[in-house]
Amino acid sequence: MSFLIELDPAESGPIYLRIADRLRAIMAAGGLAAGARLPSSRALASQLGVARNTVDAAFALLAGEGAIETRRGGGTVVSAALTARVAAPSQRAMALGGSRPDPVAPLAFRMGLPGLDAFPRKTWSGLAVKAARAMGATDMAYPDPAGFRGLREAIAAYLGVSRGIGCTAGQVLITAGFQGALSLVQRVLLRPGDPVWVEDPGYLLARQALDVGGASLVPVPVDAEGMRVKAGVTAAPRAKLAMVTPTHQSPLGVALSLPRRLALLAWAADAGAWVLEDDYDSEFRYTGRPLPALKSLDQAGRVLFAGSFSKVLFPGLRLGYLVVPGTLSEALLRASRLASGGPPMLEQRVAAAFMEQGHFARHLRRMRVLYAGRRRALAAALTSRFGDRVSVELTAGGMHLLARFPGAADDSVLARRALAVGLAPTALSGLSMAHGAGQGLLIGFTNVAEEDAAALVARLGDVVDPVGPQGGGATGSAGA
Repeated sequence: MSFLIELDPAESGPIYLRIADRLRAIMAAGGLAAGARLPSSRALASQLGVARNTVDAAFALLAGEGAIETRRGGGTVVSAALTARVAAPSQRAMALGGSRPDPVAPLAFRMGLPGLDAFPRKTWSGLAVKAARAMGATDMAYPDPAGFRGLREAIAAYLGVSRGIGCTAGQVLITAGFQGALSLVQRVLLRPGDPVWVEDPGYLLARQALDVGGASLVPVPVDAEGMRVKAGVTAAPRAKLAMVTPTHQSPLGVALSLPRRLALLAWAADAGAWVLEDDYDSEFRYTGRPLPALKSLDQAGRVLFAGSFSKVLFPGLRLGYLVVPGTLSEALLRASRLASGGPPMLEQRVAAAFMEQGHFARHLRRMRVLYAGRRRALAAALTSRFGDRVSVELTAGGMHLLARFPGAADDSVLARRALAVGLAPTALSGLSMAHGAGQGLLIGFTNVAEEDAAALVARLGDVVDPVGPQGGGATGSAGA
């Protein structure tokens, strides 16, 4: 493989995308046939002189496209169903001027997507009309880079009641979703090469964003109590940032235990490090009350709390928020001013009115009940269809469940087959860097109506058992 994988040092762009581009081009040219084995990520990283997680990110991108797959005991190989799609332009090539597919309806089982069929469109539309009619000249000028004051006040009040966070509107910064918050944190706190703790397995897009920004990713294993803080301290005691999902770990769904929360905060205070808390779906908990935020325990001012309206309202809104320690307020505000000048005013005014008039709280209550029913229906359908050949893992909250199929094909193969029949579960194994969490499919249930669960699971059954539910279905990697 050494003569095949050579990177042009004069070429710009993220290294993981350049590696993926090179492999994709070789496959399209026929230099790597279906079933050909790729070198391990460790070996390829050593050959290219890059970090192993950079190669892992490239492999994850290609696996998501269906170009490569991982076989038990067989390493990483070119997909047996390799098609011309490997020649598709890369994300970097499409970034400017490239053609993009037209939007399509979201596929069933997709993670991270709220129940769009149950969103109160009429109420939202009415508020939008009122906000548009009330716009004055000041609303049409450049927006406040910190965000609309009314929305920041509503968020601060909501967090005080629901998450135990005592903050003022002056500590809240409106962002373009979580990705916008992460981008600002990177600009202000990180320099190329700075070590950053990330959960392993963890949120792939955030990991890729950090990698593109030049951070040195430190994968920290996760167990039943969340991120193993001692392992992080051992691997990188002087890391600059730790990114965590303490209330509902993404993707395993476990909560960071109190002893580990305290250990994480103590480490950050001692090391002069920062903690970015991604509170992405804590509103949806089906057993007991929502857990308090890590930020509520922060006495040293080392935690930045990031929330988003993507999961609780709809992702097309592109609004999120960042609660920042006072010592970082000016730096982050300056970064926001330079990066975007602030989010659009109209959307912020509508979101503020939605919260102030009580619609937000009522919507969350309705969705918790709705999601609890949809989760039960999907879990029951999986158990009915697969019996003891599936293990369904339900945590206390969240918007997806984890289904493991012992003896079936690799989860990356199952995910690719599912996509071909219009389903979009996520392969668990593709979200790990160095500490595997086993095989399984992460299945979003928020957009699966209870009456549709059985039919959709039956379609998934044809994916898991291509020949039939009893004996003759694919096992191991035989059906790849």
